[in-house]
Amino acid sequence: MNNPFTLSFGKKPLQYISRIPQTAEIIENFTAERPSNQIYMITGVRGSGKTVLMTGIADEIRKKEGWIVLELNPNRDLLQSLAAKLYSLPEMHSAFLQAKLDFSAFGLGVSLENAVPVTDIENAIELMLAEVQKRDRRLLIAIDEVTNCSHIRIFASSFQIFLRQDYPIFLLMTGLFENIYELQNEKSLTFLYRAPKIMLGALNFTAVRKRYMDTFGLDMEAAERMAGLTRGYPFAFQVLGYLYWENREAGTVEGILPEYDQYLDEYVYSKIWSELSDLDKKVLAVMAESGEKKVKEIRDRCGMTSGLFSVYRDRLKRKGVLDTGRYGEISFALPRFEEFVGMQMF
Repeated sequence: MNNPFTLSFGKKPLQYISRIPQTAEIIENFTAERPSNQIYMITGVRGSGKTVLMTGIADEIRKKEGWIVLELNPNRDLLQSLAAKLYSLPEMHSAFLQAKLDFSAFGLGVSLENAVPVTDIENAIELMLAEVQKRDRRLLIAIDEVTNCSHIRIFASSFQIFLRQDYPIFLLMTGLFENIYELQNEKSLTFLYRAPKIMLGALNFTAVRKRYMDTFGLDMEAAERMAGLTRGYPFAFQVLGYLYWENREAGTVEGILPEYDQYLDEYVYSKIWSELSDLDKKVLAVMAESGEKKVKEIRDRCGMTSGLFSVYRDRLKRKGVLDTGRYGEISFALPRFEEFVGMQMF
């Protein structure tokens, strides 16, 4: 049997722990007779399973009658891509021809006799969406890893217009918190503030432990030790499972920890660290060096005022690096990140 765990990002692994509440919330809302929201934004730290969750939801909705699901590349002209993908669907292509819609100006189809060519891409999509609506269809657009770039800004502005015109169009996006934060702060895109955001945290500890027990035939104590080493971080769940599978005949969990640390460092942690500010790093370094968890003690060691420290604590929480769940305390949210930070100090 091949290794059921994976080190690849984005692809749904064989050993996958579902985000049941988040999946249910989005699907139930989108498929409701009168949806209260037509946009959801999935965010979380790198390796938290954003892409896998989005893909799973898109696949589930694709199975439902009356739905069209399209995935768009955020690095291309999204309006042009949307028009091209809609036009390429056999059912919709036929509908556009019957309605005598001439989209030849965009390289879609050929000129139609006695039809005025559509020359504005936003208008073209509006006409396409009207045909989707006539056929009692709904359209879900999925975009992975959005950033505050011109393609996304233009598309989001147009999407807002489509919503106001009451077209059956839905949007599911993923992105790092800082990228989504920058995007929604654009003056013309403040409507995104109102879009529900699904923040992906740790996986259910019991589910992680059970999966390790079932996969490796471990007793509860051994599986609990492995689950604890992941802290529910999805990528860590995959890495530790992958390494244990490869070494299950001869090794122990302790024996694979150096390789486990190396994978976390090279695949995720080094990138996270490079995106932190100097003061972000200072807070984490003080925590790693002192082992302190009390907010007041860490703040004093950093030489920060209460207001300034709160800013950086909240930033690191949103980035998925810190756990602020206990009153008056903070701790590392990612597995063995404390050890990683300690190594950056040398």
